Order: sequence, then structure tokens, then C-alpha cells
Amino acid sequence: MEKQITKTSEINWKPLIEEGVKTDGISVKALYYDDVAKRPTAFLSKFEPGASYPNHSHPAGEEIFVLEGEVRSGKDELKKGDYLYMPPGSTHSVFSKTGCILLFKVPEEVVILK
Repeated sequence: MEKQITKTSEINWKPLIEEGVKTDGISVKALYYDDVAKRPTAFLSKFEPGASYPNHSHPAGEEIFVLEGEVRSGKDELKKGDYLYMPPGSTHSVFSKTGCILLFKVPEEVVILK
């Protein structure tokens, strides 16, 4: 793997689009694209006020750092500066009442739970 610098100020927010998943009000900026996984594994995510992401599991875990705003991850309320580690196999949904910007590290694709 080679060194990579991503200048987020030079990247536009893009709407999050996932087939079969309601993602209204969520935008992303890819920070690191994994060529093997064929997807970004590190990214910024912006939730507009009231935006939510459905209940899902993490086969390889997840890390979240709150850069701005507030977010609810399952029963946990996180604010600016908070960090959350979700172990492999964990499940949760995500909701932001007031909006937020989050840094995510997600090694494997999530599995949406019905």
C-alpha cells in the first residue's frame, strides 16, 4: 500500500446511494478506497437533521469519530469529539436529530437487517 493524501476540502459531498436502503439526507466523502474490497473503507458522512441509517450489522466491526454535531448509534448518544468502536458482529442503527459529520472506518460492507 502506498501513502495517500486526501484533501477533503477539494472533494464534493455526494449523496449516499445504496440499493434497497433509505439514505435520504446522508452524504459522503470517500477518504480511502480499498482496491481489493472495491469500496471506500474510510469516509466522512454528513447527516442532515432528522437523517437516519437503518439497523445493520458489521461483520468486521466499525469505528466512528464525531467531528460535528450529535448522533445516536443504537442506544448511545455521541457528541462532537466522541469516538465509538463497534466490534465485529455488532448491530445498530444511526440517527441524527440535529445533523452531524462523522468519520467512519468500516473494513467490510455492512449487512442491512430487516
